[in-house]
Amino acid sequence: MEWFNLGDSVNQLGLLGAVAILALTIFIVGGYIKKMKDSKAEGELTSEDWDGIKEFKNDIPIGWGATYLVLLIWGLWYWFVGYPLNTYSQIGEYNEEVKAYNAKFEAQWQNIDAATLTKMGQNLFLVQCSQCHGITTEGMNGTAANLTEWGREEGIITTIKNGSKGLGYMLGDMLPLSEVAPGVLDSEESQKAVAAYVMAEISETKSTKYPELVAKGKELYSAATCNACHGDDGAGMGGMAPDLTKYGTPAFVAEVLEKGKKGHIGIMPTFKSQMLTDKQKEALAHFIYSEKN
Repeated sequence: MEWFNLGDSVNQLGLLGAVAILALTIFIVGGYIKKMKDSKAEGELTSEDWDGIKEFKNDIPIGWGATYLVLLIWGLWYWFVGYPLNTYSQIGEYNEEVKAYNAKFEAQWQNIDAATLTKMGQNLFLVQCSQCHGITTEGMNGTAANLTEWGREEGIITTIKNGSKGLGYMLGDMLPLSEVAPGVLDSEESQKAVAAYVMAEISETKSTKYPELVAKGKELYSAATCNACHGDDGAGMGGMAPDLTKYGTPAFVAEVLEKGKKGHIGIMPTFKSQMLTDKQKEALAHFIYSEKN
């Protein structure tokens, strides 16, 4: 019988425990039965009387006394040695275990190749992100951001039109540029021009599908006061605003994962905690980056 496989150490321990409990039960019950047969109503009575009923004066049973003593010693050990007050918590122990596992994970995948890294990112995306962004990364009809636009001119144009909020930068949320600089970027061509300039001259990607609009975009970048927050170089003035030099690269995705986002559509949780290791964030960023092409 497979369920009675004594080659399994768990089954062996279970059987041993059952036999020990059975033997102890027989011994204790047998002792009480014998005592019930042989016991006589003799001994010193207490002074208390309940309608003629009195109790014998008996010492505390040795077993009880031993149990109390063992529990007292165990309690002192538990509070002051095993799990000291104000120094131990289950969450802390869990975090230490996760930290140790993550260190092993990072070491194992330290020299991972690009293809495997992207595949790892895809698997992580399906588990952690697809519930909102969809398995195709298109955002499920506006439920979340359309990541196929991210890292391209379309993503910048969407931000120009709608603004951006909830990334936690010191300068706060970005309003739609129609409110910040009315009349400057109202046309589709002007929006494309700024997007082209950011992609070709500011972002590390150094490429755009609208090269003929780059020069015009440079002028509009200043005219629309984009440089007031992002700086002339687009680097975000030391973290005051998003660093556009990273836009379109895995580093920008990793930053959003770190910060989370309370956007117009909804709230994206931060992955700053131990939910993802640095390598997993890198893998997820590479996958999203690959989806834009």
